[in-house]
Amino acid sequence: MQPIELNKRIDTLDYLRGFALLGIILVNIPALMWINPPETSIDIAYNRFLILFVEGKFFSIFSFLFGVGFYIFISRAMAKNNNAYFLFIRRIIILLLIGLVHFYFQPGEALTVYAIFGLIALPFYKVRKEINVTIGLILLAVTAYYGIKIAMPFPLILLGLAAGQYRVFEKINDNRKNICFFTVIMCFISIGGLLYQWHYVPEAMAMVNVDNMTTDEFTEHLTNIEKFSLIGLQFSPFVSAFYVGSLILLLQHPVCQVLLSPLKNYGRMALTNYLGQTALILLIGNAFHLTGNIRFIQSLWICIGIYIFQLLFSKIWLTFFKFGPLEWLWRMGTYWTVPSLLKTSTNSKERH
Repeated sequence: MQPIELNKRIDTLDYLRGFALLGIILVNIPALMWINPPETSIDIAYNRFLILFVEGKFFSIFSFLFGVGFYIFISRAMAKNNNAYFLFIRRIIILLLIGLVHFYFQPGEALTVYAIFGLIALPFYKVRKEINVTIGLILLAVTAYYGIKIAMPFPLILLGLAAGQYRVFEKINDNRKNICFFTVIMCFISIGGLLYQWHYVPEAMAMVNVDNMTTDEFTEHLTNIEKFSLIGLQFSPFVSAFYVGSLILLLQHPVCQVLLSPLKNYGRMALTNYLGQTALILLIGNAFHLTGNIRFIQSLWICIGIYIFQLLFSKIWLTFFKFGPLEWLWRMGTYWTVPSLLKTSTNSKERH
């Protein structure tokens, strides 16, 4: 195994985590705020945008990044001669407990899924990277083809683990041409998949007069709904890969790093901000009596408001502190120590 840098954060991963958070809230808010099916043309268009470009895509990115973080955590713990597996298991158990609490408020939450699949994936840390890639791709193809969304994070975690083994995010400059080629291929596949999916776009329920439909027309309508969602899930890994590759390439330019810098802080506090999204949605919905009383497009403005608040909060918080509040507690539970939270002028960058 190649030597690793113990304390250097990989900024690209923080950017990607922040980017993934932007999409996750868009998918979660309709259920949390009990939004009715879209009825107006703008609501229908926005809902189709979510299904085509957001749903399943950012969840896939987050799952992949969890696998990368899994590899980095264990590798760095081993390099420091710590009991890496024991620390990882304790870290995962804490994540599972957090997820179970979060599940009470957000039944579609992902932390419990990551915790369970993280434990299952633990033995694969010692497996050769080529085997992890092969198993990950096969399982991802099967779960995506059959639309088994709940099982898709496991192969994505394996692929993230393999990416860590290949040191993909630590050798971006050396592999820029390969990343560019990969991103272009993913782009063409994504476009083809989206065009194929659009062929089955169903009429919105508000535009359908079920009473005047024949049995064959109603059956075709239901079939289109099922195929539209299934095809989106089948091609979501390709779209996710295109998003990731595009962002990595953009980040190779200093101007883009500056413009997208809010995402880095957002991603460094991914756990805090992920749980904070749920808390803020529920707080806003209950405080202003919006739950069950808003339309799809109105949820977008709530998300934008939450983006602005969390991006500013992350920037201000990390100006003075080394970790997000929940990240600090998670680290405390993992290591059974109280890590220093306040930044000092001599602090080096912390590890993942």
